[in-house]
Amino acid sequence: MAKQIQKLSFNLPMWLTWARIAFIPLIVGVFMLPISWVSMEWQNIIGCALFIIAAITDALDGYFARKFGMGTKLGAFLDPVADKLMVSAALIVLVAAGRVDMLIALIIIGREITVTALREWMAQVGMSGKVKVNWYGKIKAIAQMVAIPMLLYFEPLWGIDMRMLGTILIYIAALLTLYSMFVYLKAAAPYFDSNPRK
Repeated sequence: MAKQIQKLSFNLPMWLTWARIAFIPLIVGVFMLPISWVSMEWQNIIGCALFIIAAITDALDGYFARKFGMGTKLGAFLDPVADKLMVSAALIVLVAAGRVDMLIALIIIGREITVTALREWMAQVGMSGKVKVNWYGKIKAIAQMVAIPMLLYFEPLWGIDMRMLGTILIYIAALLTLYSMFVYLKAAAPYFDSNPRK
């Protein structure tokens, strides 16, 4: 008998995740507006604000999913996808604006693609627990989630040089990105010749 396809259920964490995905074209779009419509200063402010709001939804959807038992399989899949899309889109904007070096963006985005593929492979061979998120990955995520809004804003704020601090943090994130990827690859290496589970 064919398996019955269950109807998707939407709850608050799911809506927050979809909202974060919806913010991605808004963050990109605001920097594509002509300067005659929106000044660069306001593009920076709006882009930074949108990214921060999207980042807050990331924290909230995880909190509500854990606190009230609202986690779903689709939510568990979409949450990291939304994060990676948001960070990748913001980095592309920053590269286009000349605020982030292309190599740094390539390292961060390339790592996300590599680790995602690695986790998929490890799940297929039944060893997904070997590539769980490590502390280096968590610190990397914090560094880049702080650096990106600083670089989107780009102007001094309360006497703080957002451009310089954001640049330092994004370089730290890139270094941690490489190291955490090495840790994941080292953990997965013994299973590269394994056969996927059927």
